[in-house]
Formats: sequence, structure tokens, C-alpha cells
Amino acid sequence: MIAHLRGTLLEKKPQYAVIEAGGVGYRLFITLAGYESLPREGEPAQMPTVTIAREDALHLYGFASRDEKEMFLKLVSVTRIGPRLACAILSGVRPDALENAIVTGDKTRLSKIPGVGAKTAERIILELKDKFGPSAISAAPENEAQRNMADALAALVNLGYQKKDAEKALLKITAESPDASLADLLKKSLKHLSL
Repeated sequence: MIAHLRGTLLEKKPQYAVIEAGGVGYRLFITLAGYESLPREGEPAQMPTVTIAREDALHLYGFASRDEKEMFLKLVSVTRIGPRLACAILSGVRPDALENAIVTGDKTRLSKIPGVGAKTAERIILELKDKFGPSAISAAPENEAQRNMADALAALVNLGYQKKDAEKALLKITAESPDASLADLLKKSLKHLSL
């Protein structure tokens, strides 16, 4: 099984890339983030990869990061989600935003991803929710303060902030103001994150 590939980038398209390693050109199906992470053709390139063997073919999938690769492996473990759909999902949402949507049970957010309908979104949440470790914020909210934290985290991740940075900012703010409203959490965390 090929788990990582390093070589020279021969060709790249939004759906696939060809990396030459050891005199062999390997074609990898890639995500949009994988495409954006690649250098220009002819330059050195490397990608975390997953090998999927079928009866009639052997396919390689390449990713922008280990996090994306791990999320891909989780997605293909879901009933009726194959590698192509998993790549399409990861092309529509970053792994941290996807994880947050799953952990918080945000079916609406998942349903907006191309290729994912309401039933698929429910299945993803149902089958993957328990596969993510609990975080200080992402655990199931039990009271209004925790709900505000979870909602603020989801909003910040959707705005493009890294989950760990958003969590750090929110935890700092709630340490100072434990009863902060959702609006206050967002306002203060945005100010904190823009420093």
C-alpha cells in the first residue's frame, strides 16, 4: 500500500495529478485543496496518499495534508460513501469545518456540500459523530453557555479560522466572561483572532 508519494509533478488537473517517483508516473485522484497545494508542473511534489484496491483497478488518492487524509478514511467508512464522493466532499469543505459540522450535528451545513443530500448528511453524522475525540468545546452542549460556545466555534470555523485557534480564543474569552452571549463571544473572538 502506498501511503505517501514524493517525486516530480508531471501533470496536475483539478481532479487528478501525476507524480513521477522512481521512474514511474503515479496518477492520484485529488481534492481541490490537494490541487491548490501542488507546485507547478516539473517541480518536486509530495502528497499523503491512500491506496484503494478494487477487483478491476488500483487507485491512488492524494491529499493536501494528513488531516485531510484522515478525514477521507473516515468518510469512506460511512455506508454508501465511496472514494470519489469522499473527495468531492473534501473539495467542498475543509476537514476541520467538516469535523465541526459532524460533531455539532449540523445537517444543514453538510447538506450544502455538493453531492451530499439530507439523507447522506444524516448518515455521516450518525456513523462518524463518535469517531472524533471530545474537545473542550465540541462535546455535546448541555447548557446555554456551552451551546453558545459550540455555535461560536462553528461560526468561526465557517469564516475560515483554524479550529484550534478559534477554540483557544473562545476558551480565553469564557475564562474572563463565563456568561458571555453568542454575539459577545463572536465579537471578542474575532477581535482576538485578528491581532
